[in-house]
Amino acid sequence: MNDGNFFQLVRGRPGLYGLDGSYSNAVTFLIGFDMARSGGLLRGFTEWLVVRKSESSSFGWQALLLEEALPDVQGYGWNKLKHLTPRQEQEAVDLLLTLLLEFIAVREDVLALARVYARYEALHIDQHARSAGE
Repeated sequence: MNDGNFFQLVRGRPGLYGLDGSYSNAVTFLIGFDMARSGGLLRGFTEWLVVRKSESSSFGWQALLLEEALPDVQGYGWNKLKHLTPRQEQEAVDLLLTLLLEFIAVREDVLALARVYARYEALHIDQHARSAGE
């Protein structure tokens, strides 16, 4: 079974995998899975999320996902968790798993992943040049 197939199963029956609908629980699950794979699951995930939005960011994937899932909730990054309803947490988990599956498809294509890294670097170079010019 490949990663995409596995996470399709997780998304379909999260309770079977110990997920309770909370965002922090889903993040913990993914970090543990990633560690078990020596970092192979999420390698490039943050960069891919940044490139998707075409906005340079210092946030990690965990906070980037919260920002995208719940842009109107007060706070930034992890601070958003203080203000979430269970429904909002579930929305964030749903988006996390959906985007993870999209990323896995990109990650499986070595050239596509290389393009992500190239675009990510270009975003940071542009950001640095703009900051230096101000």
